[in-house]
Amino acid sequence: MAMKAAVFHRPGQIALEHRDVYDVGDDEILLQIRAASICGTDLRIYKDGHFKIPEGCSRVLGHELAGVIVKVGRLVSGYREGMRISLTPNIGCGHCEICRQGYNNMCPDYTVFGISVDGGFQEYMRIPSSAIRGNNIFELPDPLSFPEAAVVEPLSCCYNGLKVLDPTPEDSVLIIGSGPIAACFVQLAKTWGARQVIVVGRRPSRLAEMERFGPDIVIDSSKLDLLAEVRRITRGRGVDVVVTAASSPELQPLALQLLAIHGRVNFFGGLRKGTRVEIETNLAHYKGLRLTGTTGASNEDYFRSLRLVADGRIDLKAIVSHTFALADINAAFEFAQSGEGLKMLVLHE
Repeated sequence: MAMKAAVFHRPGQIALEHRDVYDVGDDEILLQIRAASICGTDLRIYKDGHFKIPEGCSRVLGHELAGVIVKVGRLVSGYREGMRISLTPNIGCGHCEICRQGYNNMCPDYTVFGISVDGGFQEYMRIPSSAIRGNNIFELPDPLSFPEAAVVEPLSCCYNGLKVLDPTPEDSVLIIGSGPIAACFVQLAKTWGARQVIVVGRRPSRLAEMERFGPDIVIDSSKLDLLAEVRRITRGRGVDVVVTAASSPELQPLALQLLAIHGRVNFFGGLRKGTRVEIETNLAHYKGLRLTGTTGASNEDYFRSLRLVADGRIDLKAIVSHTFALADINAAFEFAQSGEGLKMLVLHE
């Protein structure tokens, strides 16, 4: 049986190809993909490649996905044909110190769907035994649709990022960015009970989209001086928590200036490799600031995020702004690069 797969060959080139459906082994699972969303990581790989995809190697991208199990290897237990599932993308080795502590996303010898092994931009996907042993598979609660489930992965990364900042009902939270990640952070901060949630961005269309997720204040930094506006809003105090949900080196030193005494910041948006940023460490010293960073999400983060969506406390439907068929994968990537809309989803019938 043949299937369609969108295959990344080199930066700027993804080709729709026909391949044989995977012949899974006794310790593997065959998944029929129903939805896969385009991540900023996918866009960076499409533009610049990835060190885990060496020149001459092809890969099916896509690590935010959901689907239906259609075949279970005879040595696999706990899963069945017809089960609706989603996956955490980072597969830890399972035996190193970091994995033993529960941080599969931080394993120094990790593999990942859509980068190390073929991912979700294809009709069927093989789930290797390492992912089954690593507890990367999650059965979907009945209320969850496949499009929602595909977006739980980025939500879980935001959950991990906000968890280390631990906002309280006394805190003001400022999120720099107005994309789908910012939409996740806004809703999570509200769920955490933050006193005030502020969103900052430079694109009016996206800031208008942010309004539906319930921020208390929206700042257009293309029209207002951000530092002056935050000082005005907080009467000179500053905010308690800042998340840099945009990949801009200029934002990181600015974030420290926006913080109140004992404020916390998460440098969530990664920068291009080799980028150096000058930070005024005296601000951290004299104001008692806490500087953090997070990447990805553990299986526990994913489980908790999945439950928040299933319970109706986080709305992921509103984050999906555009859908594409697999045959239109190049159009989907081009549109995602335009900066319009929020989350692009590739749907499979």
